[in-house]
Amino acid sequence: MTALDVAKTIKKVGVVAKVCYGFIGNRMMDPYGREAERCVMEGATPADVDGALEDFGMAMGILAVYDMAGIDIGHLTRVARAHLLPKDPTFYRPTALLTERGWLGQKSGRGYYRYDGADRKRTSDPEAIAMFAEEAQRLGVPQRKPSKQEIQERCLYAMINEGARILEEGIAVRASDIDIVYASGYGFPRYRGGPMFYADTVGLKVIYDKIMEFQNTLDPQYWQPAPLLEKLARAGSSFAQWQAERKV
Repeated sequence: MTALDVAKTIKKVGVVAKVCYGFIGNRMMDPYGREAERCVMEGATPADVDGALEDFGMAMGILAVYDMAGIDIGHLTRVARAHLLPKDPTFYRPTALLTERGWLGQKSGRGYYRYDGADRKRTSDPEAIAMFAEEAQRLGVPQRKPSKQEIQERCLYAMINEGARILEEGIAVRASDIDIVYASGYGFPRYRGGPMFYADTVGLKVIYDKIMEFQNTLDPQYWQPAPLLEKLARAGSSFAQWQAERKV
């Protein structure tokens, strides 16, 4: 019995993936979360960020996800991998601040949000928001309060760009496999088809151009287009066409 057969037996959706840090889902979540946290450093509140993502259709905004999973989980992972990460004091700084204070999310009653009731309903935390603003000032992060559209584009396009790298490296065999992972396990809105399908509906040239714009207006070290994305965008192609031509 194959692994995919086992997945069916236990009523799970399985896809084939090679081994890398984070496999498919968590690896793509890294740049997605990076931009969400950077938007917070620039002056957006956690509710602004999560509201924008939930308006797009995500089941839960990424900062609320961190609170649910435990703020310290991702932070300790990054501490262990510090030698591989950017030497940037703003990189995932909000999560580090929360961990240092012991505000670890739902399990401690507060994180990006407060969870004061027995139902763990999230409410905004002015103290956390003020802490992020103070740290942004200390680190010299310009305050610009990104719009809802910008938050969506930065978070989603960073995720899609990493998906293109995963395809080019052969970690995922098919773009549709990435879509299955995100629509089945990461709260991506199914009516949008998954991140790579969604990218095709927007147009890879549109996404590539926006990434190049972010390279000029934001931090260029984070906004380097994946070679596959650039290639397909310049050719007027799509992830679906690339997949069909490979016959996988």
